Amino acid sequence: MNFKLEQKVKVTVTDDLSKSILQVLKEASYKKPLIVMDSFLNSTPIVNKLKEDLTNEGIDFIVYDKIVSDPPTNLVDEGAVICNKQQCDSIIAIGGGSSIDVARGINIVKHNGGKIKDYVTFEGEIKECPGLISVPTTSGTGSELSNALIVTDLKTNTKLAVLADNSVSEYAILNPELLMSLPKNMTIATGLDTFSHAAEGYTSNLSSPVTDAICEKIMFLVAKYLPLAVEDGSNREARERMMVAAALGGWMLNNCGTHIGHSTAHILGSKYKIPHGMACAYALPGALEHVAPVLPKKIKEIGYILGATFPENASVEEIASITSNRYRDFRDNILGMAPFSELQIDKNELLTNAKDIVEERFAGNTPRKVDLEAAVELLKKL
Repeated sequence: MNFKLEQKVKVTVTDDLSKSILQVLKEASYKKPLIVMDSFLNSTPIVNKLKEDLTNEGIDFIVYDKIVSDPPTNLVDEGAVICNKQQCDSIIAIGGGSSIDVARGINIVKHNGGKIKDYVTFEGEIKECPGLISVPTTSGTGSELSNALIVTDLKTNTKLAVLADNSVSEYAILNPELLMSLPKNMTIATGLDTFSHAAEGYTSNLSSPVTDAICEKIMFLVAKYLPLAVEDGSNREARERMMVAAALGGWMLNNCGTHIGHSTAHILGSKYKIPHGMACAYALPGALEHVAPVLPKKIKEIGYILGATFPENASVEEIASITSNRYRDFRDNILGMAPFSELQIDKNELLTNAKDIVEERFAGNTPRKVDLEAAVELLKKL
C-alpha cells in the first residue's frame, strides 16, 4: 500500500538536556557516543555541562567538532572513519541542519560502508541506521525528524541530497534553552525555512489529506510565533512552538517533500553562498505564484494563514498575487529579513541558473510543469 504518513522517531521536549540524553543512552544501552557539532557549541556552558555529566556517569565519548555550514562530503567520510575506529555505538548530533545532516551521513556510512557520495544515486536499500540522537539548536531544517541530508561536493560546488527512510534519527531531543541565544537574523532565516517546508509540502505532488492538515498547522505556528521569537529571543513559549513547528516540518519532508522553491534555494544557495533559509524565503513567492493556477484553493488557504483577505470571487491571478505579496510583507516588514538586492547578484548572471533549477531533483515534485521559461520567470521574481 502507498501509505501517506509514517513517523518512527522518539521525540521528547525537555528543559534538562543532560538528564534527557543520559536517559536515552540508558534506555538504548548505548555506552560510547560520538558527539557531532561545531567548535563553537563545543565550548558553550550547556555542552560543557553535558560532557561533565557524561563523564560523571562513567560514559566514554568522542567529540567530533569540525562541522561547518554547507558541510562538504569529506566531513561525513572522515567522521565515519573516526566513529568506526573508536568503536562508537551511537551518535549525538547537536546543532543546526549541518551538524545533524553530517551525523546522519556518518551513521549511514557506519552501518552501510563506502562513502557518502555513494548514496546520492544509490538504487539499493540503505540498511537500518540506529543510534542517531538529534539535538537541534535552530528551528528551521527539521533534520531531527527528516530522512534527508544535504552535503556539498567541493569539486563541482553543488549540493547533494541523500534520502533514506532508514536513516532517520532514533531519538530527537527538543530543548528550547538551546535557542535562547540564537541571533535575530538566524531566527528569521531558519523560521522561514520551516514555513517553506510546510508551504511547499502542502502544494507538492506528494501531499495528502493527512500531510495537508499538519502543514497547515506548521504554517499557523510560524505565522503566530516567529514574529514573537524575533522580537524577544528569550520568549520561551515562542522558541518552543517554533522548535515543534520545525520538527514537524522535517517530518513532512519525509512524507510530502518540497518542490521548485527548494530547487531554486539549493542551486542559488550553493553557488552564491546564501544561507539556506534565506534562499528558500526569497524563492517561495515565485513558487507559490507558479503553482497557483493548479492549486488556487491551497494558495488561498496559505494567504488566510498569513492574515490576507480576498475579494469575493477572486481570480486565480488575484489569489496568487495577494498571497505572495502577503508573504513578502511577513518576510520583509514583519520579520525584517534582508532584501535579495543586498546580495548584489547581476540579473543576467542570475538567469543563467534556470537550467540547473529545472534539473534539480526536487523540481519534479512541483504540481505544475517546471520548464526553462518557468524557471526564468521565478528567478526574475527574486
